Amino acid sequence: MITVSIIKADIGGYVGHSSSHPACLKLAGSMLSKSKILIDYHVTACGDDLELIMTHNKGEDSKEIHGLAWKVFVECTKLAKKLKLYGAGQDLLKDTFSGNVKGMGPGYAEMTIEERESEPILIFMADKCAPGAWNYPLYKIFADPFNTAGLIIDTEMHDGFTFEVLDVKEDKTILLRCPEHIYDLLVLIGNPSRYVVKSVYRNKDGLIAARSTTTRLSLIAGKYVGKDDPALIIRAQKGMPAVGEVMEGFSFPHLTEGWMRGSHNGPLMPVGLKDSHPTRFDGPPRVICLGFQLANGRLIGPRDMFDDVSFDEVRRQANIAADYMRRHGPFEPHRLGPEEMEYTTLPKILNEMKDKFVSEQGARRNTYKEMRKELEQKVLKKHE
Repeated sequence: MITVSIIKADIGGYVGHSSSHPACLKLAGSMLSKSKILIDYHVTACGDDLELIMTHNKGEDSKEIHGLAWKVFVECTKLAKKLKLYGAGQDLLKDTFSGNVKGMGPGYAEMTIEERESEPILIFMADKCAPGAWNYPLYKIFADPFNTAGLIIDTEMHDGFTFEVLDVKEDKTILLRCPEHIYDLLVLIGNPSRYVVKSVYRNKDGLIAARSTTTRLSLIAGKYVGKDDPALIIRAQKGMPAVGEVMEGFSFPHLTEGWMRGSHNGPLMPVGLKDSHPTRFDGPPRVICLGFQLANGRLIGPRDMFDDVSFDEVRRQANIAADYMRRHGPFEPHRLGPEEMEYTTLPKILNEMKDKFVSEQGARRNTYKEMRKELEQKVLKKHE
């Protein structure tokens, strides 16, 4: 059995929140190369997030693997501070490693699999958005036959898939088997700020098909410390959606929360690695995809899957949507609703203003008094 792990963290931005410094990526790669517990690894970045892709046989939630990733993030944070990178170590919310990185700030997604004869895996990494960004494409990929022809044609997939949905506020999950419970699924995942698709399993045999990161930094820290910038692992082909069907799930730049200061809605733009460094209003939100063939745990690749002219139109639409949303300025729906602004200045301002609010009737009375007083002063002035 092989475990594929992706563990990521923002350890410092270069420049601002736009990118990751090459020296940090080099240091991370050097540290992983010296490890004897990994089968293989790949280090990359999406925007200002350092991404560690690792294969091993230690299983999920391994203290050794998570401990290795934590050491990498700690050392890279030290380097980031020397380079005075922005927000150095902002995703490291705890001082002491406690067995795995859950609840410590870094995001992680892992799946343990038995390699098939051919095992293509696609690893998606996003910047300037929240874990709910995966809800829409995962629904399209694993539940919508207009996107995934295999749901109709492939006998291995015809029974559909089961979605594991996490309530991020209650930390509880529910399993929804589709297509039977497809409307129930949409009731939940249509609210991506609270309900997030954590895993997807094939109904025929329970084989895992996808696993995502679900960390909500603000819920851990109790304040805004940066957006969560999720990652996602998807298996493809041979009884799973084809690579092309998976990629088709990102052919519409749907709106996701994040963008500037994590407080705005914006289009998720699929880009190649060279364009994964957002600068316009710290965005718009970006997603990259690296494709690998697994061979006895070795990562054969990567292929830069969004570096494809067929996504040019999606990117054009994303820019148009970004223009449209930006013109709203501080107004909703560009700015997030109040329930997602609870870690900003909004609660403080509302608290300061609460005693200044009056009933509508009282407001009218006060306005009338002011108007009458002003009129009396004009009359007196006229008779002087």
